[in-house]
Amino acid sequence: MKTVKFGIIGAGLMGREFASACARWCHLTEINAKPELVAVCDKNPALYPWYQDNFPSIKQVTDDYHQLLANPDVEAVYCAVPHNLHEQIYCDIIKAGKHLLGEKPFGIDKKANDTIMECIKAHPEVTVRCSSEFPFYPPMQRIGQLLETDFFGPLIEVNSGFLHSSDLNPMKPINWKRMIEFNGEYGCMGDLGMHACHFPFRAGFIPKNVRAILSKLVKERPGKDGNMVPCLTWDNATLLCEAADPKTGDSFPLTIKTQRIAPGETDTWYFEVKGMHGCARWTSKNPRRLELLEYKGGDQALQQIDMGYETAFKTITGGIFEFGFTDSILQMWASFITEITEGKPKGKFVSCVTPDEAALSHKLFTAALKSWKNGTLETL
Repeated sequence: MKTVKFGIIGAGLMGREFASACARWCHLTEINAKPELVAVCDKNPALYPWYQDNFPSIKQVTDDYHQLLANPDVEAVYCAVPHNLHEQIYCDIIKAGKHLLGEKPFGIDKKANDTIMECIKAHPEVTVRCSSEFPFYPPMQRIGQLLETDFFGPLIEVNSGFLHSSDLNPMKPINWKRMIEFNGEYGCMGDLGMHACHFPFRAGFIPKNVRAILSKLVKERPGKDGNMVPCLTWDNATLLCEAADPKTGDSFPLTIKTQRIAPGETDTWYFEVKGMHGCARWTSKNPRRLELLEYKGGDQALQQIDMGYETAFKTITGGIFEFGFTDSILQMWASFITEITEGKPKGKFVSCVTPDEAALSHKLFTAALKSWKNGTLETL
């Protein structure tokens, strides 16, 4: 089995999730390559012991990412840093010849993303992808399979979103995702939007235009010293887009919703397709349930299918068991490793976000900002 040696830049929450996925790689039964964690970089040395205690393969810990990139043992990098650092660090990773799986949104704004895209084009030998776990849930994989058939017929509408309520408490202390200088003007769109855009974009549902409604519901929060400080990022965003049906060319409404303040939602992804012949709906609130409606005349009956552990990359887990978030991370990483070693994804809906899809999200979010500011419908 081929080994791809990884470094992590940004060793916090999602860095630990990747490391944990490395540790349970034996869970996968039909894959020809594996990651090995050899280096970790973070400005906070308090994070190092967890990695060193659990991963004896790690030979380098540093607070300077340049040292990690200079390490000849590092072949690929997972990078999870604040958005304002993406442009410089992502480009440095790519120029160093390291494969990259980076967190969204691939730049704090469109200008930063344009720079990253130019760097990617200059280094075609490097595999670059953006993180998104959403499509790897079994019901979403089934919807992807249906989208490649004539199940839905002419499209009526598509709805996709990512909602949570972690900011509902107005006294929750501010963090970098609520600071415009670190998170960017996109606000919740930059933080959550790629999750809601990944599947529609992959299906070929490309926005032609957008009318956006953006909300700043909490305008200040407690700072580090307890005093109230401005909270300048957007909390919620609803984007009503016109898209074209790839099969018919006809227009249909595509609604993309991202919310940090959605009462009752802990961390909810959802996706819905409505067509003249069939409909499909899934939400992570009930992660194993796929809802389908196939219309052939007469009564309209909605099926509720409880899917088991039906994954794109086979595992040791029995088919009757329930799939969860850490499983989606393992599947996503299996996809990225496959693209590095085999040069192509396992399937159309079995791959991470491409740089072109990340760039499209920047076009959409930039147009959304303009739409809200001017009260206009903006063409992409």
